[in-house]
Amino acid sequence: MERRILVINPNRDAACTAGIAAAVAPYGRPGLVRYDTIGLAEGPPAISSWQDWYAAALPLCDAVGREAADAYVVACVSDPGIDALREVTDRPVLGCFRSAVLGALARADRFGVIAFVEASKARQRRVLLALGVEAGLSGSVALNLPMSALTHPEAARTALLSAGQTLVEGGAGAVVLGCTGMAGHHAWLQAALGVPVIEPCAAAAAQALLALN
Repeated sequence: MERRILVINPNRDAACTAGIAAAVAPYGRPGLVRYDTIGLAEGPPAISSWQDWYAAALPLCDAVGREAADAYVVACVSDPGIDALREVTDRPVLGCFRSAVLGALARADRFGVIAFVEASKARQRRVLLALGVEAGLSGSVALNLPMSALTHPEAARTALLSAGQTLVEGGAGAVVLGCTGMAGHHAWLQAALGVPVIEPCAAAAAQALLALN
C-alpha cells in the first residue's frame, strides 16, 4: 500500500509551494511512498516575524486534522508549530530546519545559515538550542529579500552567493538554505561555493522516509 507524506507550506505563497513540491519530488517512490505538497490559504505571505510564526500553528494543526498521512513535514525553515502538531497526531512530524541542521552536521563540523530575514535568526537559534548544537553554527547571514525575489530564478542569486561566500570564509564547511523559498537555487549555489549546501525541504523529505520504517 502506498504511504503518504504530507508536506505543508505554512505560508500562502504559491510559487514557494511549487518550489517545495519540486524539491521533495525526487524522493517519491511510485507505488510505495508519495509526497503531497500543500500551502495554507489562511497562512501569511511568509513567516517573517514571531507573529507569523505563532499564527501558523493553529492552521497547521487544522491541516493535519483534515489531511490523513503517514508523516508530516512543516516546510518552513523556522519550524513553526512542531510541538503543537505533535499533540494532534501520533504520526511523525518533521521540521525542515531540524532536518537540515542534522544534514549539515553529517557533512561538516561547522555550518552556516543563509537566513530569510534578520528576525529568522532568533527563531532558528531557538531550534539550535533545543537540539544542543548551537556551537556548530559558524555564522548566519540574512538576505532580507521578499519571498518573490527568492522564488525568482535569478533575482536573489547575487545576494545568495555573497552570503554563502561570507559563511564559507567564516569557517562554514556546509551551508544551510534558511528559507524554503530558496529551494530552486540549491544546485547552482552548491556548485558556486564548492561546499555542501543543504536544502531543507529535501533534507526533511529524506528524514520522513526514514521515519516511516
